[in-house]
Amino acid sequence: MERRRFLGTAAAVAAAGAAGVGALVLSEDGSSTAGPGSRPGGAAADPIAAGRTAGAPDAEQAERQRPGDADWRIRSQGPPEAVEGYTDRISVLPGESFALHVSTTAPGFTVSAYRVGWYGGAQARLVWRSAPQPGRRQGPARWTGATRTAYAAWTPSLTVRTEGWPPGAYLLRLDGSHGHQRYVPMVLRSASARGRTVLMHGVATWQAYNLWGGANLYQGRDGGYGSRSLVVSFDRPYDNSGAEKFMVYERALVVLAERLGLPLAYTTGLEVHRQPDALDGARAVLSLGHDEYWTPRQRAAVTRARDTGTNLAFLGANACFRRIRWQAGDRQIACYKSDFRDDPAYATDRAEVTTDFRAAPGADPESSLTGVYYESNPVDARYTVHTADHWLFAGTGVRTGDTFAHLVGVEYDRVTPGVPTPRPIEILAHSPLVCNGVHSHSDSAYYTVPGGAGVFASGTMRWVEGLMAGTHDDWGAHGMDARTGAMVTRATSNLLTAFAEGPAAHGRPAPRDNVAAVYG
Repeated sequence: MERRRFLGTAAAVAAAGAAGVGALVLSEDGSSTAGPGSRPGGAAADPIAAGRTAGAPDAEQAERQRPGDADWRIRSQGPPEAVEGYTDRISVLPGESFALHVSTTAPGFTVSAYRVGWYGGAQARLVWRSAPQPGRRQGPARWTGATRTAYAAWTPSLTVRTEGWPPGAYLLRLDGSHGHQRYVPMVLRSASARGRTVLMHGVATWQAYNLWGGANLYQGRDGGYGSRSLVVSFDRPYDNSGAEKFMVYERALVVLAERLGLPLAYTTGLEVHRQPDALDGARAVLSLGHDEYWTPRQRAAVTRARDTGTNLAFLGANACFRRIRWQAGDRQIACYKSDFRDDPAYATDRAEVTTDFRAAPGADPESSLTGVYYESNPVDARYTVHTADHWLFAGTGVRTGDTFAHLVGVEYDRVTPGVPTPRPIEILAHSPLVCNGVHSHSDSAYYTVPGGAGVFASGTMRWVEGLMAGTHDDWGAHGMDARTGAMVTRATSNLLTAFAEGPAAHGRPAPRDNVAAVYG
């Protein structure tokens, strides 16, 4: 992961057309053309142009037309202690302030705030840069013994004010004077979701996998599951580059959504949990490539949005799988998993016990919302198109049975008869695989609800990564090629453009339930 720089370009190369797919060729001015073999369908033939007429306010359009800054990337990460930091708030509204806690072996450092977007291909813009700050090495990880929680009790290094910063996904780059760098992610959330496509960043999942200090929700300092953290803290830096989960599973989708010119809103799973009305009036909500950890309140809010006409897209796999609890002023998340009987909620409110949503007590499988059911990992398999005439695939040129190597992985979902599943539901891709010796399938699926909302689930965790496949930025991600990148880019553009128009059931064909035909 460390050696890959995920730059998320939406561009696909014309060579994909020669490989048998109608490539979506995106030029620097934002125009697009369907490559050889593309066929008409329910969605716009030119999703970039369609998105750019979707009514984004002037301020958003002006921001997207500003020049970018190509030097936002990390050039030298250095050793873990070289420079690292964390913020005292997970997200802020524009104009609010946050504290930045930094530890570095350098005598000084600066902070540069880059907003992620298209920006003519640069993919980020420098919004603010600090004056040089004095550097110092702060203390090692501290521990809360009972829950095996690692945290950094660092003093604040500076306060960052965000006056004039537009909403968006930001990378704060820490530059030590010795030349080493790290990221700190920050979301400037939008004041309202009304009339917009909401990007819901999976911050709880970022923290669940964070190994800074030696432990996360999967393993402890000895590397074992039994010594894993039961509670993890946001009062610590992220490991590796400082923003790995965002870079791998979210950034490419942000770049494409911004390039499409759609009216967007930015938020986090925490804000959806905190504010029952956070999604009111949204056209669509996007759950990005790895969005595993939710609270029951977040899930209820997203379900309520769906039932009142807000489209949902699950652009990964294993979404809404773990039930968590925010605590300690929303600076910690608890997830006891298989040790759920040790969760304090077990004695007070079993519906809040932090284990898998599908597990007792309070079992409520994720499939009733996502339409698909998480099955297993790890896997690496071909993505196989099942219903090529669906509007999702318009302009891609795909035909039923076409395959795309390595697009299914590393975790996968499928439509699973026998578990709670909305009907009718249409399986769009049905991809054979073998995982841990078991033969199964990964499914992309689409369903609608009476309120008009459409719900799409990709069924693979690599969907957002697929947006980069075959570009000069993907570093050979899993071996996916330009043909795959072209298909995923066009299909995702079709999806976002359709969902931004309003309840998909009002403007797109109804799903054709094919579960019996596929699974017998």
